[in-house]
Amino acid sequence: MKCFLRKEGTNLTAFLCHLRLGDNLQDFLTVTTWSPVAAAFNARVHRRLDLFHQNGLFGVPELSSVGGFEVVQDRALQETQQLVEQACRCPPGVQTVEIFDKLSDSLCRVADMADFIKVAHPDPSYREASERTCINIGTMVERLNTNVDLCKSLKDLLDNEEIFSKLDPETRRVAELFLFDFEISGIHLDKKKRKEAVNLNVKLLDLSNQFLMSCHMPNRIEKRALPEHIHQHFTKDGNYIQIGGLNADAPDDLVREVAYKVFLYPNENVMHILEELLSCRDKLARLVGYESYAHRALKGTMAKSPEIDNFALTNNLRIKPGLNLPLGVIRAERFNIEPSLYSPYFSLGACMEGLNGLFTQLYGVSLLAEQPSVGEVWSEDVRKLAVVHETEGLLGYIYCDFFYRPDKPHQDCHFTIRGGRQLEDGQYQLPIVVLMLNLPHPTQSAPTLLSPGMMENLFHEMGHAMHSMLGRTRYQHVTGTRCVTDFAEVPSILMEYFATDYRVISQFARHYQTGQPLPQSMVARLCESKKVCGAADTQLQVFYAIMDQVYHGKPQNRSTTDIMIDMQKKYYGLPYVTNTAWQLRFSHLVGYGAKYYSYLMSRAVASMVWKQCFYKDPLNRETGERYRREMLAHGGGKEPMLMVEGMLQKRPSIEDFVNALVSDLEPDFETFIMDSEG
Repeated sequence: MKCFLRKEGTNLTAFLCHLRLGDNLQDFLTVTTWSPVAAAFNARVHRRLDLFHQNGLFGVPELSSVGGFEVVQDRALQETQQLVEQACRCPPGVQTVEIFDKLSDSLCRVADMADFIKVAHPDPSYREASERTCINIGTMVERLNTNVDLCKSLKDLLDNEEIFSKLDPETRRVAELFLFDFEISGIHLDKKKRKEAVNLNVKLLDLSNQFLMSCHMPNRIEKRALPEHIHQHFTKDGNYIQIGGLNADAPDDLVREVAYKVFLYPNENVMHILEELLSCRDKLARLVGYESYAHRALKGTMAKSPEIDNFALTNNLRIKPGLNLPLGVIRAERFNIEPSLYSPYFSLGACMEGLNGLFTQLYGVSLLAEQPSVGEVWSEDVRKLAVVHETEGLLGYIYCDFFYRPDKPHQDCHFTIRGGRQLEDGQYQLPIVVLMLNLPHPTQSAPTLLSPGMMENLFHEMGHAMHSMLGRTRYQHVTGTRCVTDFAEVPSILMEYFATDYRVISQFARHYQTGQPLPQSMVARLCESKKVCGAADTQLQVFYAIMDQVYHGKPQNRSTTDIMIDMQKKYYGLPYVTNTAWQLRFSHLVGYGAKYYSYLMSRAVASMVWKQCFYKDPLNRETGERYRREMLAHGGGKEPMLMVEGMLQKRPSIEDFVNALVSDLEPDFETFIMDSEG
């Protein structure tokens, strides 16, 4: 009973009625008129005060107060008990799978929402209440995964060949996925070992939460330890400076060096949490019959097992020429891509307008800004979008938490709040997702302006959102991004290709003051600089993926830092910096444990889809519809390699994956000629 602890009627013109542009916006509206969706993101929001229609978070009435978490949690647990009893009495058939999916939906709707709120809500009392809910729901999920009677009701269906063979392919796959959840939780063990498996899973939930929270906690250093002229780049806290990230985009070398050394300074408590987390994962995997946690995690993925994923893909990549370049020879100054030269063309509103136009042309989908109800969102800066198809109507909702707050996670990410599924009355349960970025706030004289990297991240995260919006699976257990990890990143990475194609960029990139379009030569230089830096980035991803596999492979009698130093020496071109522990900030070890290679595999698939299907005409509606039909619509309800094969009309080999990644790094010599002539 997998529960993803990560991610209806409406007035579609509510934005026009309730959203007012700030007076300051007139200063930079002299040249161009923003569309409604652009204006929603380029203006400061002034929400209408409504004392009579209070609502709760995401429209859940109970969540208008902290105590509501316990109410929705208890209701879900009570419904769970009823559905378990119903499933155990149900004769084998499609209704068995439907009950299991209702059971999963009942728990996930609470757990997924709580999982988001515990990291995003600015009020500590909300974060604490939601964390308790996550733990309680997670504990129930693990108990269900070792419930023998519940498993028997599912096995009776799968063992009845006559009935099972008559089910539709999606229903058969979902039934098999539910059984897989039972198997990896040790349902085949005796009572004592099943209890041990439950206890290990519960402990893992707690350790995962602790590690995830610690990854984003800032480190402090006394003000006097740092030169005064760089204090302005960090958050001040009395006599201390707080450093909550790597400040990788800072132009000052000293700022980047200080941020790196302070933010990555080892914390013994967090080190212990990580090593205990890895140890528990190994114990659980071996308890339920797997050689290692990596073998357990990769079952059912495109890679299938550790033997054929990272160490085939990454070792092939490692010997390709050009991938061991030190960062010193790939500096972006060669291409004159100072972010401040680009950001005036990438106002947040313009980028959202570009996404809206792209989705309209590819899928017939529009993004419409709506005014949230009072209490529906956790911050005044959050925007709400209704995703509407020209013939299908409302597809779902996207909440956009785009602006920096000190309390937010520093990594861009997306969360599924509610999955889509077919309801008994013929209606469709609309998906709800949240996109979280860390963009600068608009100023008195300018809207939020994005660097090229920020713009690309926005496109990437919106790819995840549209995966959920455009899917129409029968079961929420496989809705949208609820698919195998090494396929889930394909739609988001594909969006990065659109974000760097001039035919797409030219439709929205306009200077926020003059209205002038972004010159094509600047886009060409940006794309070429990405290719050069892409070699180093690919090498870095190889290092991350290998380290992740080693952490989750055969246990080693040495610290995670010693392992990291060894892997860095073998697979990365830059030396280890003394007294740093980068792995303690590697939050992907929680959600992507033993599966970080997925970024490389997904990028290879996305590259092949882009070059074969979209490169000639990135705005072609027929291709967009085919992409939705073959890859987006199924979520996790279809074997991932079959979706890839359907789109590419071939089953790619490891060599195809490697060639796709390497070909993305090949320079465009026309750009070098154009650059030298300019």
